[in-house]
Amino acid sequence: MPTDAFNNFAKHCAAIVGSPWAFVCAVVIVMMWVITGPHFAYSDTWQLVINTGTTIVTFLMVFLIQNTQNRDTKAVHLKLDELIHGVQGARNSLIDLESLSDQELEGLHRQFERLRKKGDTQSPSRHTP
Repeated sequence: MPTDAFNNFAKHCAAIVGSPWAFVCAVVIVMMWVITGPHFAYSDTWQLVINTGTTIVTFLMVFLIQNTQNRDTKAVHLKLDELIHGVQGARNSLIDLESLSDQELEGLHRQFERLRKKGDTQSPSRHTP
């Protein structure tokens, strides 16, 4: 399945480009580019090489980062949904909150603010950060 292949590729690439070695390689490439500046008389072509390279890498990294971020977010949501489902007394209506509209989320936010304030007035000895 092409989606699985891309997900595996994205996870593998994210692990590689997120490593200290990838950062060291990027620094080495930039240093080599800086060192070659006098040889190419700091020409427009010399500048274009680094600009084009960084633009292409950035463009491609956006897709890989977004893919891994989407997968991580979905996994966290599923774990939280499982915890909500498994805790007795928890509101199962809070499962799958990410599918609610902004207005519905704001309404829930106000509910939790009221609960927090109510809790603060009922237990004044409670310390909050």
